[in-house]
Amino acid sequence: MSWLATLFPSRSGVTDEQAMWRVQRHDDPEAFAEVVRRWEEPVRRLCIRMTGDVQGGEDLAQETFVRVFANRHRFQPGRRFSTWLWRIALNLCHDEVRRIVRRGECPLEEEADDGPALAAGEPAPDERLLGQERAELVRDALLRLPETHRAVIVLRDYEGLKLREIAAVLDIPEGTVKSRLADALTQLGRRLKPILKDDPERPAQPAGPTKESVLL
Repeated sequence: MSWLATLFPSRSGVTDEQAMWRVQRHDDPEAFAEVVRRWEEPVRRLCIRMTGDVQGGEDLAQETFVRVFANRHRFQPGRRFSTWLWRIALNLCHDEVRRIVRRGECPLEEEADDGPALAAGEPAPDERLLGQERAELVRDALLRLPETHRAVIVLRDYEGLKLREIAAVLDIPEGTVKSRLADALTQLGRRLKPILKDDPERPAQPAGPTKESVLL
């Protein structure tokens, strides 16, 4: 959790829009801390999945909230705060991905976490390794999608946004969101077909990829 969010008590009864109104009008640190507290982790997840870089994604998440505060007077009353926030984060991610491509760098892999000793009921080490390998394949497949398609998948299937909400964030028609989602799932299904076919516990899938069949 951000150091700022730890300094002030939670205002659970305040909406995001009400909190931003107080940030706009009064530079209220408690209201801004509440916004950070609520959205820091979702924004962090988004940035990491969009860039494939854990440390870089965390830095982008922090920069997102710096931008939110710096541009607080641009937030329009009557609009959803989350739409504005996602758009700021995605724009930062797009800029970072373009810099990575220009530099010819590869996204950083997630740091290994050995974690505590195996507890009762947890998967055995070989099963955990298999799960990690599959997760890496899914992350790699996601990073190989075009940025426009990756954004739709991350917002829809990882962050749970509705199609109309994604359309508002990306400022595109809902029909375009649907077509990008279908195309992205097709590409992911094609890339992940080998591991899906080799999974003995996965039931047979209907023709064509679905969210459940590609995101594991």
